Amino acid sequence: MFPDVPNTGLPMSGLKIVDCTIWQQGTYSTAMLADFGADVVKVEGPESPDPGRGLSTGADPTALNGYFESHNRNKRGMVIDLKHPEGKETLLRLVESADVFVQNMRQGVMEKLGLAYEDLKARNPKIIYASASGYGAKGPHARWPAMDILGQARGGTMMMQGPPDIAPIFSFGGMADQVGAIALSYGILLALWHRARTGEGQQIDASLLGGQVMLQSFNITNTLFSGMVPPRRDRSDAQPLWNVYECKDGRWIALSMAQGDRWWTPFCDALGRPDVRDDERFCGFRERTEHRAELIALLDGLFATRDQWDWVNFLADAGLPIAPVQDYGQVVEDPQVVANDYVVNFDHPAGKTVRMVGPAVQLSASPGSIRRAAPQFDEHTEEVLLEHGFTWDQVSHLREVGAIGSR
Repeated sequence: MFPDVPNTGLPMSGLKIVDCTIWQQGTYSTAMLADFGADVVKVEGPESPDPGRGLSTGADPTALNGYFESHNRNKRGMVIDLKHPEGKETLLRLVESADVFVQNMRQGVMEKLGLAYEDLKARNPKIIYASASGYGAKGPHARWPAMDILGQARGGTMMMQGPPDIAPIFSFGGMADQVGAIALSYGILLALWHRARTGEGQQIDASLLGGQVMLQSFNITNTLFSGMVPPRRDRSDAQPLWNVYECKDGRWIALSMAQGDRWWTPFCDALGRPDVRDDERFCGFRERTEHRAELIALLDGLFATRDQWDWVNFLADAGLPIAPVQDYGQVVEDPQVVANDYVVNFDHPAGKTVRMVGPAVQLSASPGSIRRAAPQFDEHTEEVLLEHGFTWDQVSHLREVGAIGSR
């Protein structure tokens, strides 16, 4: 049990987080904790709101911003000018009663502001100071700027995707950010557990680069062990039963049956193709690898005869590992996504019920949820300060001098 944390039904209830992050990596890490009850206060500057507020996903300017809503749900928002002496002091007062401080500014920025780990530790020795960085806290390039696509590039994932005869392919926008966010939230939980046992706060860092290396742990370790860098491959170089195939309706399916000979016979039997099963070119794993071009061509012709979900249902009912290759329109209607609340309904204060991606981790006794929309700019500044012992006169003064609030 974390000491002094009330049990109000959610595992992170009572945890106080001051969030000075923008964009995605650090921002999503705190959203994950807010889903499970953490009180996350998002701090933005009066002339430097989170740039994510300006992103739009469609032509309708009145549409909700899926980017900002996803990364800032369940948080409260306030505006503090950290360059103003009284604004800086206001933040430090918030830190005095906080458990975690999270930031993802370029290295050196918080030091210039007088808000580095040692500055916060002087006001709260138990503070956990979590940084989301580009390339890690150490090394000759620690201060280099980095964004998601650069993390994918430098971390090796970009060179492992796609066939060798085309340019390197980056994954969906935000993949490195999301993995970095997961690593940072994991680090925060580890630091909280350490503090619960020792009373000691500490500084932690999770980076875009580190997340990409972590994501490919066994692949990179294989290179370390063998000295061989795996090549990029297209589907013609892959195992025939660990591959994707286009169906009659133009959609694709994925097979995962390359484990030795376990699936070969039941696969061919389900297809009603004893001739393929007994073909000497395909009778063993080594033979199927050697003659993969012929087998892939044969399966291409076979799978082109029926629609995607016809094949999925047919082969899955036969106990075979198969899945549809789905776009987002299919994913959000997938019966497993719906049944497991990976996508949930949320009554947004804009006056409509929307569907959003919910928490991916499910707890039976204390499940996370989306309870609050992303905050409006400067929405909770007074509310948060009053909770932290500021008087109305003090709040009014801070607004008058420009230390807090929008301009």
